[in-house]
Amino acid sequence: MTQVLIPRKIQIARERPDSRDSPGRLLSAYAEPSLWLTGGALVIALAMMFGLLALILVEGTRTFWPLRVVQWEQPDLAVMGEITRKEWFRPDPQSLQKMPPELRKSFEDYMNKHGGWVLRYLVRTGNYELTNEHFRWVSEPETRLGKTTWPQWAVVFERVAWGRFYGFPVAFLIDGKPQATTPSNIWDNFLRCHPEVRRRFRMIRRLETRDLGDINHELETARLRLRAVELEEGKQSLRYRRLETILAQTEKELHQRYDAVRQEIDQLRAENARYAIRVRTADGQEKDIALADIVRAYPANQLDLWARCQVYLSRVWEFLTDDPREANSEGGIFPAIFGTAFLTLLMTIAVVPLGVLAALYLREYAKGGVLVSGLRIAINNLAGVPSIVFGVFGLGFFCYLVGGSIDSVFFRARLPNPTFGTGGILWASLTLALLTLPVVIVATEEALAAVPRSVREGSYACGATRWQTLRRVVLPQAFPGILTGTILAMARGAGEVAPLMLTGAVKLAPELPIDHRFPYIHLQRSFMHLGFHIYDLGFQSPNSEAAKPMVFSTTLVLILLIVALNLWAFALRARLRRAAQVLHL
Repeated sequence: MTQVLIPRKIQIARERPDSRDSPGRLLSAYAEPSLWLTGGALVIALAMMFGLLALILVEGTRTFWPLRVVQWEQPDLAVMGEITRKEWFRPDPQSLQKMPPELRKSFEDYMNKHGGWVLRYLVRTGNYELTNEHFRWVSEPETRLGKTTWPQWAVVFERVAWGRFYGFPVAFLIDGKPQATTPSNIWDNFLRCHPEVRRRFRMIRRLETRDLGDINHELETARLRLRAVELEEGKQSLRYRRLETILAQTEKELHQRYDAVRQEIDQLRAENARYAIRVRTADGQEKDIALADIVRAYPANQLDLWARCQVYLSRVWEFLTDDPREANSEGGIFPAIFGTAFLTLLMTIAVVPLGVLAALYLREYAKGGVLVSGLRIAINNLAGVPSIVFGVFGLGFFCYLVGGSIDSVFFRARLPNPTFGTGGILWASLTLALLTLPVVIVATEEALAAVPRSVREGSYACGATRWQTLRRVVLPQAFPGILTGTILAMARGAGEVAPLMLTGAVKLAPELPIDHRFPYIHLQRSFMHLGFHIYDLGFQSPNSEAAKPMVFSTTLVLILLIVALNLWAFALRARLRRAAQVLHL
């Protein structure tokens, strides 16, 4: 057996420890620090994301839970309401000097015990028409000067206007005459009469919005038809005179129908006006509240767990299915939910065909060169343009140029009032389609590139043309990737706000883009959007404290809506992927 002789220098070098083989060097070689760094960054990012979602979930779901009503009685002050928040603060020394001696001493004693800090409560007092405020801060030293109670018959009234009202029932009135004066009897009468009053209230609203709206629509349509003939042929034409006679007869019939509906509405209102409840506030003032103005009422301190759950579910249902009220700080957000979902679907219908066709041309037909490379660079740069720029473009191009041209050709009779020449859900969806177009193009190109070349060549070998190969072989296999781009586009488009502020989103839309009138889908109408609703609640609401919980609730609904749309797209993508695998086998 031959023995290999190793030189002495090499043996010494192997035996000698090298600095490059040190543990630190090996750790760097295996990229352990980078691994821990990237993993730690991922954990921090996930913690921040889930923390934000948890905050939105907790604050959004607790908004509708009914709270107990507290009353603080002092010699010169009586406060009653729901405690919505509490915090610690340091009083200003100058404000302490301005306090009455007894109150200042209470503050100083409390601050000495708590290191100069004072606990205070934000109380929702309501009764805005009497106090000119919705909330009031009450500090702990103030409460110690008086008596704190939880009144048994403190009732919370949620009203159509003026917000909530807190008080004690004094009398139940029918035609202005007291029918019950004890709290229990008053409450029994209220529970007996209020459902019927609310039924008549909903009937009045239906008659006003649907029946009277239909009459006004028919009348406006007839007048516009006469106006169109006037613009085409003039007032002296025979056709104009004949239509003028028909219009006069139509107006007479419509006015008769209008008067009949108004008479029915007046009768229902007169019947509802008979019922009212007299309430006394904590400071002794009395007010009569019509039962028709009360959306919901409950004795807050008498509710058990099941009763609180009923109030909670009732508020949630109202929030999801009703229209907003009180400057969007109360009521529901159904128009915003509908507008967001409908806008997202319109945007998807517009952006997917356009993005897929553009990606097909760039990937399958266009020859490589400076022009194609520049076009790809432009598409990638388009994704970085601020969204407000797209809003300005949509306002100038779609609303004013395209919409104004449509009005001048097809809706001359309505001018100078614009039909399509102003913001609407159609122009908003097209603006968002342009904004999300780069996402769909890039995702579609990647999906087309992922289709194996052997599949194309097999199709060509069978005699298929390029278009037949694309349509029957390439696109079905690339469709899951195309849906991935669609999902990303839907997620981004549904949360955009800045372009919508310029192209059609409004604070309150009286009519939905879809109704029972022909042509049933009205793409020219303005709409409400959850993102814009959140902005309006957070920055434009006159009652910011009352609107703050609604911000979290609306944000939670927006997240859930986006998740629902994405889950639907995920399910469709999985189904198409399975179909493509079966076809491939």
